[in-house]
Amino acid sequence: MGLPIKLSITLACALGFLMFHTSLAQNSPQDFLDAHNKARAAVNVGPMEWDDTVADYAWNYAYQRSGDCDLQHSGGEYGENLFEGGGGGFEFNAKDAVDAWVGEKQSYDYDSNSCAEGEQCGHYTQVVWRDSVRLGCARVKCRNNGWWFITCNYSPPGNYVQERPY
Repeated sequence: MGLPIKLSITLACALGFLMFHTSLAQNSPQDFLDAHNKARAAVNVGPMEWDDTVADYAWNYAYQRSGDCDLQHSGGEYGENLFEGGGGGFEFNAKDAVDAWVGEKQSYDYDSNSCAEGEQCGHYTQVVWRDSVRLGCARVKCRNNGWWFITCNYSPPGNYVQERPY
């Protein structure tokens, strides 16, 4: 004897909600904001706020890249950081991506406003760019290899030549 149709639908909806909720664990807007704002506070830069328009842009681009997950910038109107990670069943999350970008801090020299030779630091400077105050991010699973693609977009954009981030 099967379950009544209403109960079946209710269970299906509950299961769908749990799967969706679990996929958002450690990837909510607040998780992205917390990781960014921690790095910003460390250099006395004010906090960012979540912006749904910027987040929609991030989501649309992440979805476009989900087939190949190439770390290719969108070329849009926002500042942008990209991250890809996977393997071994590890599910990279918001904090992992932001930590990777903030990890470039060691390569940034504030006095010369430049990166150490042969190193990257532009992802870090975008995270802490004082004039970038609105944030939107997205995370998708790559269809080609099962890895994770994460993008964060910043408004207004940062990383202007000869300007310091803070």
